[in-house]
Amino acid sequence: MEKKYAIGIDLGGTSIKYALITNDGEFLFQGKLPSLADVSAEAVIGQLVKAVEAVKGFAATEGYEVMGIGIGTPGIVDVTCRIVLGGAENIKGWEQLPLADILEASVGMRVLLSNDANLMGLGETMYGAGKGATDVVFLTVGTGIGGAVIIDGKLFFGFGGRGTELGHVPLIANGEQCACGSVGCLEHYASTSALVRRFEKLSMENGRTYPGKEMNGELIVQLYKEGDQLATECLEEHCDYLGHGIAGFINIFSPQRIVIGGGLSEAGDFYIEKVSSYAKRYAIPDCTTNTLIMAAHLGNKAGSIGAASLVFNSFIP
Repeated sequence: MEKKYAIGIDLGGTSIKYALITNDGEFLFQGKLPSLADVSAEAVIGQLVKAVEAVKGFAATEGYEVMGIGIGTPGIVDVTCRIVLGGAENIKGWEQLPLADILEASVGMRVLLSNDANLMGLGETMYGAGKGATDVVFLTVGTGIGGAVIIDGKLFFGFGGRGTELGHVPLIANGEQCACGSVGCLEHYASTSALVRRFEKLSMENGRTYPGKEMNGELIVQLYKEGDQLATECLEEHCDYLGHGIAGFINIFSPQRIVIGGGLSEAGDFYIEKVSSYAKRYAIPDCTTNTLIMAAHLGNKAGSIGAASLVFNSFIP
């Protein structure tokens, strides 16, 4: 296979992870910068330019010819017009932004752009847990729930690149308000944030405190493994909600693999087994026959490698 080289950038609310990556998934150079997301859009763009220049400098020294730059960004992205439309609450002023055009003018290279969860899913499909499959649904479960859909080996964006907001599938009719403005979304009930919120509420009602411990998913998993009743109740509820959502995706797409990323997916085999049990309880059996539910493999490299894959595979014209 002929070696190809691309810059993959994973933009987050705290940091920018960047790398020079080959088409066989090798990281030749990588680094991290603060994203300055709480300052301004201009500040973030300045950091992105710094990241690109760092990789370009390394590539020039080694004599590597870089095909282009792929960027995964929070928010809803119009991939055709290459604009960040909005929806990235963790980056100040990150809306109605022609990001690809701005960066191309600054760094003199082709830039391809997509939603960060889409590119994590693409990375897992090309190089991680979904490798070898053509039809994959990827979910990242954390503060929120993001997702990606790969159909016949290609990212599915929806018309104008505005689809696959898998965390905002309505789950509960007349449910609680979600951050997106709707009510009853899967994210609001099945994210790690929702799990922690529920555990905090029940702990308060039962007069329980955890001195010196940070209230997070890791603590809940630890308590669950120790047989704690409240932690068990909350984790079962979380897996039930997530299983409902996944069952819906199985019924719609009948993928070969459902890949789950995020901190909870790394908690142990029990977590994936529990989510799988609920999902298969609610999915139509004939739809789930060929579906394997599994944990993501690439960790925090998925976004960068997925962004580079965007360049190698020309998923966006």
